[in-house]
Amino acid sequence: MSDTDTSRAVLDFWCELQCPDCHRALDDLRALRARYGERLEIRLRHFPLEKHKHSYAAAQAAEEAAEQGQDWAYVEAVLARTGELGTQGEKLLLAVADELGLDAEEMDTALIDGRHLLIVDADQAEGKAIGVTGTPTYVIGGERLDGGKSQEGLRERIEEIADRLLAE
Repeated sequence: MSDTDTSRAVLDFWCELQCPDCHRALDDLRALRARYGERLEIRLRHFPLEKHKHSYAAAQAAEEAAEQGQDWAYVEAVLARTGELGTQGEKLLLAVADELGLDAEEMDTALIDGRHLLIVDADQAEGKAIGVTGTPTYVIGGERLDGGKSQEGLRERIEEIADRLLAE
């Protein structure tokens, strides 16, 4: 295996799908994907906040969407409608699934039977353990970057760290 095969960095994106700041962070994530492509793995990590009533169900729905092969498309579609999620809850989660051609009935069943609870709970517990207190929060190269108050300069800092990691 050549060095280019192993030259990859990981960015954990601690997100809450009812968070308007996480929606605004999508532009930075798109720019990072465009710049690094497959060399930067961006992993969605769930951190539902108690103040948002439907965030926990949304995290579970995102996991079901991933099972059905539409993880980021679903996440982006839900984040684009954070206001609606606050008022419509699971109805919106199922409508987005239907709009993307996912099996909305299976999505509904997953929300009822809780098959993705452990993944969401594990993400949230890990986030708390490493000091995540709000969203969006990024972790790259062992460094935690909090975007909950301001995202100013965060993409540039992520790029600096990614460049360093990919050069190693």
